Amino acid sequence: MKAYHDQHFLVDPHAVNRIAALAEVKGRQVLEVGPGNGVLTRALLDREAIVHAVELDGALCEELNDRFFDDIAAGRLTVQQGDATRCELPEFELVVSNLPYSVSSKITFRLLDIGFEVGVLMFQSEFAERMVAPAGTKECGRLSIMVQTYAAVQKCFELPPHCFSPQPQVHSTVVKIFPRPPIFPINDRKLYAKVVLALFSHRRKTVKNGLRGSSGVLDQVWAQKVIAALPAEILQSRPEELYLEDFATIANFV
Repeated sequence: MKAYHDQHFLVDPHAVNRIAALAEVKGRQVLEVGPGNGVLTRALLDREAIVHAVELDGALCEELNDRFFDDIAAGRLTVQQGDATRCELPEFELVVSNLPYSVSSKITFRLLDIGFEVGVLMFQSEFAERMVAPAGTKECGRLSIMVQTYAAVQKCFELPPHCFSPQPQVHSTVVKIFPRPPIFPINDRKLYAKVVLALFSHRRKTVKNGLRGSSGVLDQVWAQKVIAALPAEILQSRPEELYLEDFATIANFV
């Protein structure tokens, strides 16, 4: 089977059912990004979800419209052609998706920004590991901080390449995401995201030097004032050594 836009289609019915069963979808508005050939879509519909599928590939959209004609006519399914990283998304309560690998970060950040109740998402296993890497560890990165600031993440199970067609060269991991308010108050979400981006763009440097070298991301007058005000313990740390509270402290500086 041909891969469309970096998609690898699930062909293992047991895996499909395990994913669909991870959230209570009956009667709920469920967003599915990258439905591909509709195997997960079918499983969600069978569980009486109201599915809103967003697919980039026009040919796949036509196939979905044909395959699910009755469900679409009955209002159980909508199929929208578009790039989920930037197109207008339908209203939804839950998200259940096998995300295209190449846009995992963009879509995840966008979904967290929009907000939802529960998400069941599949990623490359390496991506999922970075997502759950604890703050203050060497494995921690921008993805870890941004996701854990706004959600709790639970790894559910791993899927080997033979569950897909065509087979990817990597394993995949299904995670469950529970959005929640930040543990530490954040005054400006956009500034917070810029601080995290700026510091992890210089992850081998200290926070002090990272802020000084962040002219492309942060206002340098503001950055210099932050440097003058922060305690030495934070300034001499590297980004991977910081905790969520430390990132909030930096971003909330006025």
